[in-house]
Amino acid sequence: MSIAVVLSRGLAGLDAPPVTVEVHLAGGLPAFNLVGLPDTEVREARDRVRAALATAGFDFPSRKVTVNLAPADLPKESGRYDLPIALGVLAATGQVPALPLAETEFAGELALTGSLRPIRGALPMALSARRDGRAFVLPAASAAEAALVRGARVLPAESLLAVCAHLTGRRPLSVAVARAATGGEHPPATAGDLIDVRGQAAAKRALTIAAAGAHSLLLVGPPGTGKSMLAQRLPALLPALDEQEALEVAAVASLAGRFRAESWGRRPFRAPHHTASAVALVGGGGHPRPGEISLAHHGVLFLDELPEWSRRVLEVLREPLETGVIHISRASRQSSFPARFQFVAAMNPCPCGWLGHASGRCRCSPDQVARYRARVSGPLLDRIDLAIDVPAVEASALLAGAAGCPDLQSSGGPTTAEARAAVAAARGRALRRQGRANADLIANDVERHCAPDDPARALLAQAMARLSLSARACHRVLKVARTIADLADAATVRAPDIAEALAYRRFDRDGA
Repeated sequence: MSIAVVLSRGLAGLDAPPVTVEVHLAGGLPAFNLVGLPDTEVREARDRVRAALATAGFDFPSRKVTVNLAPADLPKESGRYDLPIALGVLAATGQVPALPLAETEFAGELALTGSLRPIRGALPMALSARRDGRAFVLPAASAAEAALVRGARVLPAESLLAVCAHLTGRRPLSVAVARAATGGEHPPATAGDLIDVRGQAAAKRALTIAAAGAHSLLLVGPPGTGKSMLAQRLPALLPALDEQEALEVAAVASLAGRFRAESWGRRPFRAPHHTASAVALVGGGGHPRPGEISLAHHGVLFLDELPEWSRRVLEVLREPLETGVIHISRASRQSSFPARFQFVAAMNPCPCGWLGHASGRCRCSPDQVARYRARVSGPLLDRIDLAIDVPAVEASALLAGAAGCPDLQSSGGPTTAEARAAVAAARGRALRRQGRANADLIANDVERHCAPDDPARALLAQAMARLSLSARACHRVLKVARTIADLADAATVRAPDIAEALAYRRFDRDGA
């Protein structure tokens, strides 16, 4: 009897638990059995491995082959176990040496030709392999993301033959060169500049405040007033990602199979359609995968036409908006994914969209308007820090920069570069003071770092009584006021800061 052991990795959320692939050869009728809770993709490895070995010129044993994927209580999915299973068969039959297998981990899907296809989750697996001090062999197409892990020894291979040549010492694999993980990149110029949005000075001010404090934002206005344009320009205003944040963003994208090298260091911007399901938004499935809120981790989640979303879908946002993480439980496993995103939403003021427009086109009754707004629950609205009207822009502002009209800069407002500089300065003040963005402060921190002066305290107390603000809303007003003070480089929260923060509680003011 012969046995071989090969090390690999599974995926459970952002964790990559170790998986030991044990290959045992015994006498009896030829058979190939896979055990250890494999799903359909893993069970199909029997045929892929057999064909790949034959194509590569290796002998497949005419014996009873048993492959155990341990631990047995961890569900195994995807084709990443093809390569370790094939190496286990070769080591058990003595066609490759077994000793080098103990120092290296392997993952990769085999084509019938013996070449290696890319796998998802390479970056989280490389992080775990580095932690355990082992080299990691994986398909060359997945090496770029795994090499982002500083200090990881990533060995990319094009085929099964290349891996075997490495194990026998004939042609060692080269270590992948890590890309400089500095972050600091911003969306390309094609994403547009803030100055492209004509008029809307108040909305641009709200957008800058939201960026400076990582606050959630709701834009309310008729169609075509620039709500989506404003939201799309928010990622360019945000501070650069540090290396750890960039790795977290890349790890989530890798887990979902959506990693792109050109997106390294950029804050994600996700804008799912309002027909998306709850699973698409928060993640899930039989083998849980990250949803849109996790793909927007450290970036922006934009939901357009907010009342058109299913209320059941919107309600699942309440927990991650508070905690920055989503927990997904299934009968066989539980997974947690990071979801610290900046929430931005847009909606029309009424079903037809023209309420308050100068043209007077709206014919919606007050009851219709109330029912339309009631599609978004009060508890969700209570978790939104800023709500701002985005009214229709006058023709003179829209035509600014056209032939015979004033220069584009006359449309007013800062450029993206100017707003980004103000945001970076304000965010820097918050980080030096409390170590986190203002929106992330918890109750005790709010009382400590957002304490208003006496006139501001009196104004807030009066507003709480008149607007019937909840305790959560009061804390959010203080956080926004603290961000406004940071933008003005003020040491304390003053009455004008509180007044401006209260002005952004749109739905508390109109009773919607």
